[in-house]
Amino acid sequence: MMQTIAYLGPRGTFSHEAAAGWVRRAGLAGGTGEDMLLAGPGLPEVLVAVRTGQASMAVLPVENSIEGAVNLTMDLVLEEDGLQVIGEMVLPVRHCLLGQAGSLAAIREVWSHPQALAQCRRYLAAHLPGVKLKAVASTADAAREACQRPELAAIGSAFAAGLYHLPVLAGDIQDYQDNKTRFWILSQEAFPLPGPYKTSLVVAAMANRPGSLYTILKDFAAAGINLTRIESRPAKIGLGEYLFFIDCEGHAGETPLREVLAGLQGKTALLKILGSYPQDRGESNCCQT
Repeated sequence: MMQTIAYLGPRGTFSHEAAAGWVRRAGLAGGTGEDMLLAGPGLPEVLVAVRTGQASMAVLPVENSIEGAVNLTMDLVLEEDGLQVIGEMVLPVRHCLLGQAGSLAAIREVWSHPQALAQCRRYLAAHLPGVKLKAVASTADAAREACQRPELAAIGSAFAAGLYHLPVLAGDIQDYQDNKTRFWILSQEAFPLPGPYKTSLVVAAMANRPGSLYTILKDFAAAGINLTRIESRPAKIGLGEYLFFIDCEGHAGETPLREVLAGLQGKTALLKILGSYPQDRGESNCCQT
């Protein structure tokens, strides 16, 4: 049976590019790639597609090196009991100016997602001063509009340019050159890929008192386990109550992380393992179309 991967649409988003990259990285069989992908209108709908069997995996953005955490993703994953994180993709975010204008002087408007516009602020101020900027739902929506209006340019990826057959007027226009987005791949079933591994989990302290977080974290340090990310989210039960999303190196089923997690059972009000999965150190290349 062919695997199907759901992602945040429409076609041409960075989530689409990450999903296509996962198909290649995981060596999924049964299709050429594009026919395995299913666009969803929102992050909740992407997860619903997996829960209902429309898709076997979901690709969700979890953090960006410039903008920080994607809070909705973390909240949705925490609420899911039947899904686990089985992989990650780290995608370089390289913004391009896309359009059919013969020159920059012919551009009257630039459309894109609000984050993309913000991340290209310096380029726009230097090269397109006074041009109208419009925020839209996605970089892909902007690219589709640029196909219809020659005087309009979009900020999007080279991946989107290939999908919509749009000329790249300027490349790498983002203010920060090391801009990356990390995506989680979720599924109801584990997917075997070689390590090294990373584990994602959520913890809550027994009580809101001095040293409560240290009580949890010190066991990782004592075992020599590197924590690669700690993110707090409101527990939604009162002011000052927080959950902590933790990423650490190692597999939850292997020593020494297994022993650390077993020891935390009696020290936490909540301990949920979101998944253990092979690390992506950012070597994945952007997909080409």
